[in-house]
Amino acid sequence: MSGIVIFINLAGAVALLLWATRMVRTGIERAYGSILKDKLRHAVGNRFSAAFAGFLFAVALQSATAVALIVSSFVAAQYVSSAIGIATLLGADLGSAFVTRILRYDLSILIPVLLLLGTISFRASESRTWRQLGRILFGLGLLLLSLRLIGEASDPLRNSKILPIIFNYLASDWISAFMLAALLAWAFHSSVASVLLVASLADKGLLPDALIIPLVLGINFGAAIIGAILTKNAEPAGRIVPLGNVAIRGMITVIALGFQFIFNLEPSAFSAHPGDAVVMVHLAINTAVLIVGLPLAGVVARLLEKLLAQKTEGAEVPTRLSALNPADLATPQQAIGNATREVLAVCDKTEIMLNGILDLFERWDPKKTQRIEMLDDEIDVLHREIKFYLARISATALDQAAATQSQNLLGATIKIEQAADIISQNMLNRARKKHERGTGFSAEGWSELCAMHREVLQNAHLAFNLLVNRDLEHARQLVSRKEVVRNLARDSEEQHMQRLRQGNAASFESSSLHIDTMRDLKEINSLLVSIAYPLLEDEGLLRRSRLL
Repeated sequence: MSGIVIFINLAGAVALLLWATRMVRTGIERAYGSILKDKLRHAVGNRFSAAFAGFLFAVALQSATAVALIVSSFVAAQYVSSAIGIATLLGADLGSAFVTRILRYDLSILIPVLLLLGTISFRASESRTWRQLGRILFGLGLLLLSLRLIGEASDPLRNSKILPIIFNYLASDWISAFMLAALLAWAFHSSVASVLLVASLADKGLLPDALIIPLVLGINFGAAIIGAILTKNAEPAGRIVPLGNVAIRGMITVIALGFQFIFNLEPSAFSAHPGDAVVMVHLAINTAVLIVGLPLAGVVARLLEKLLAQKTEGAEVPTRLSALNPADLATPQQAIGNATREVLAVCDKTEIMLNGILDLFERWDPKKTQRIEMLDDEIDVLHREIKFYLARISATALDQAAATQSQNLLGATIKIEQAADIISQNMLNRARKKHERGTGFSAEGWSELCAMHREVLQNAHLAFNLLVNRDLEHARQLVSRKEVVRNLARDSEEQHMQRLRQGNAASFESSSLHIDTMRDLKEINSLLVSIAYPLLEDEGLLRRSRLL
């Protein structure tokens, strides 16, 4: 078999591994993302619980980078401190390493089972949860299949004459090997895929033992900088967590490489099997990072906060650049595109408000209250600017399709602004009353509110995505979820009345707050769902009236 054919087979197998990993992660995020984020936000009370939560979250998502981005957003929104965020990410690094250990087991018998169950789950139901479960199962099947294909594709490399020369050179030049491995991890955007590829090559006897530890250390260094690169344009608070991970994980991997130069530790000390030794070294370095890094998280966070504050001190605060360029008004399609970009900014701010409002019912925080009020003011300004900008587009220059698009965009903006008003005016006032009165929801009532909030938040994601992808299937899913929210509200009201009849004291104290908050969430959901109506109406999939 020619070298180019071997390379194509290996590259295709690695591509399948990366795609399968992404497929599993997106399936979990779409089906259970809101629940996981909510659990994570409430599990980060101290560094140890935060590290454990990060570990579990990374195992679920099979990616420490995904956890880095989520936790960075928590820190930027002031849900958690920078030190807690760094501790969470250190735990996620270990969780990601643990995933590679699981995938090293021979699970090939599960490949056809997972592919079959995934297909059945995806095709047998229109339910979003079942379809995403099918995506997860099918993705796991493809992931295991890709590992087998990597092994088969790399087998002919045993007879290669060039590869041993390259690897033998790198075995004597650990710094180059370290840097190449870091570049590989960055290119893959996945330490899991990188480690599994190296382990597969080690299984075939292609890697010299002396090269295993430098490669694994390089992969860990490269994986640490992925989050820092992805958040380089974020606000300073959002950059602290990934930069802290680079400082701790990167520093320890470099120090470990220095110790390797001195002591020349053999991979066989971790496992007699070369492929398993790769994974065990990966686990060992991430365990060391967690043990050493947890006590340092607070110090590193404070240093980074001071450093980033010094960089922004005295600098001119940039005025937010608006996409509403008056020069583009003569080109309607360009102008509508500009307005869409601004509407997406409104969506982002509204999502932050919706995501954080329930925390105020549980734990009152004046800073978070001020942030929500500030975001609502910003949304009001954006809404007014978008409305006037769309009105200035020359009506004579618009064809029917463009005029409809402009009108639908304006309608969506109005609905999102109304949803933001409900959060800042109605729900925020209810949270304030609950705090001032010192009342509390019953355990059952609070659980019902949280379930309703999670459902509305998921629907918000679908609604906001529709402004970009115009996906008919997403529109159908969104409208179908309206009935789910309606049922949740009705069932909660019935159960609340039942608790009142049973004399539940907490339900008596919070009765009006519970009912009114549930109705606020229901109203927000109705506004968000209505964003899908114009798309469905254009396709002839919307009834004119619900009346028979």
